[in-house]
Amino acid sequence: MDIPSSISRRRAVLGGIGTILAGGGIVYGASRLDASQDSKVPTAAPFHTSSKTTGFEIDLQGHPIMGPLDAPIDMYYWSDYQCPFCRRFEQNTLPKIIRNHVQSGTVRVVFIEFPYMGKASMTAAVMDRCVWRQVREDTPEAYWRWHSTLFDKQGSKNSGWASKANLLEITQGVDGVDASAVDSCMQTHRSEIEASINKDMSQAAQFGIRGTPAFILYNRDVDTAGKLVGAQPYDRFDEAITRVQNA
Repeated sequence: MDIPSSISRRRAVLGGIGTILAGGGIVYGASRLDASQDSKVPTAAPFHTSSKTTGFEIDLQGHPIMGPLDAPIDMYYWSDYQCPFCRRFEQNTLPKIIRNHVQSGTVRVVFIEFPYMGKASMTAAVMDRCVWRQVREDTPEAYWRWHSTLFDKQGSKNSGWASKANLLEITQGVDGVDASAVDSCMQTHRSEIEASINKDMSQAAQFGIRGTPAFILYNRDVDTAGKLVGAQPYDRFDEAITRVQNA
């Protein structure tokens, strides 16, 4: 896959943007749903806000950031709440990344919505933004509870589980999130938020991202980057993070 012109100056080190991972030139793209769930999502690292644009040209405004702001490696994580592979990643792989790389101060995770599975996906993505707007200043950890709960409650794609009414009902059961305030945000700001999400999706497409989950690892200190796609095993993320860190 060609590197987009806007990031062509960067030294790319992973498959899809570059190729020094073991196996040579491989984009890890085969998601699996038959892996067993081997861990629970741990308490997240602290969440932060930022109004900066990163060296990889990701505008952090409006996106939840998990982990220390000065962590040397960004992990941009594009997801869709209706995506079963995202759920698999959240349950099996993300907990280990948090424990071993985020809580240690090496990685910060930037959560970015990529609602490509239908109108309900966009509804969930808009609600995600509204939840973050509500909690980010005083109780940002409540976002993690909400985010994790939605993946726990995930139903079949476009079955109605991600309708606004059902998502608000789920939200009412999440400690620290005001469902009424979220509903008000969606009524008032939905068009604006959708435009912002569509802009994020257009940018992701420039990076060759067409589905979820998708990830770019970016070492801000040495301006190197690489991409992984799919609900990959933890070992592949661990290897990729090490490669980007040591590039």
